[in-house]
Amino acid sequence: MAMRNIWIVYCKELTEALRDRRTLITTFLVPLLMIPLLSAGFTAVMSAVIGKAKREKPRVMIIGGTDSPAVGEGLKQYPKIKVVPATDDWKSQIIEKEIRAAVEIPNGFQENLGKGQAEIVKIYLYRGELKSELAASNIESYLKEYRDTIATQRLEVNHLPADLLKPFEVKQQNIAPPEKVAGAILGGIIAYLVIFMCLNGGMHPAIDLTAGEKERGTMETILSSPVSRTHLVLGKFLLVLTASLITAALLVVSMGASFTVLQKSHVMDALTEEGEAASQLTLGPAAVASVFVMAIPLAILFSAGLITISLFAKSYKKHRVTSHR
Repeated sequence: MAMRNIWIVYCKELTEALRDRRTLITTFLVPLLMIPLLSAGFTAVMSAVIGKAKREKPRVMIIGGTDSPAVGEGLKQYPKIKVVPATDDWKSQIIEKEIRAAVEIPNGFQENLGKGQAEIVKIYLYRGELKSELAASNIESYLKEYRDTIATQRLEVNHLPADLLKPFEVKQQNIAPPEKVAGAILGGIIAYLVIFMCLNGGMHPAIDLTAGEKERGTMETILSSPVSRTHLVLGKFLLVLTASLITAALLVVSMGASFTVLQKSHVMDALTEEGEAASQLTLGPAAVASVFVMAIPLAILFSAGLITISLFAKSYKKHRVTSHR
């Protein structure tokens, strides 16, 4: 009898909830459309910005190095940067983003290298600015190639093999399956989103089932029914729990689908370093199920709390004002 009463209350509240526009929006539209659009849109925008910055040839300056023409000419011929004439205000130009970086070649650089003396080449950049850091990275890549060339030439002069510089190679190899890699990358993000959506998905039904009933003047009619108050509360609680779990489940499924689409469209390729494989941000059925199981205790906790808090509000409007405060 108790379960039948709870089921009747649950079905009655479910029917009314499906007619409520606010509940439908927060339970279905927000997790299915808004969150995936924001996450996928942010990823796509970042990918486009980084991809454009990588394709662009940054403007850089060479400070000094007039007595070392080889390294200067090599930098000018390097296809990943564009060398512009040096000026005295190069620091302000980097800050104002007129140029992206500057490289300082010490006096007597080539001569000292010929004598076997170590030199320090400084690269000046705007730390935290994407294009400036990419320009500095391109300059450093060329200087490393130039350094390796000089070292190889020294070995050849002494009739030593070039492999002497690199007696062995170091290579990282991923052995984790794609689902675990995606879980490690997205685990923290999805966890916070699930917590937020469990709370947000159950909030509007909880308010409508309690404060909304008081505001519409239907609470007295429900309380005068032969169903006990315990059964009424349990029926309403189950509906809030259902809304919360549906919202969390739809969020995980929609995010998994969004990242799968991004993966297949190669949008993530711009976010990876050259020569590295793009991260596999795909969520399989096992990962989706595990996140859903994790959301169950959260949904129960939030549903009970929301029902309890909402019972003290006299109207829907008052509850909304209190929540915003």
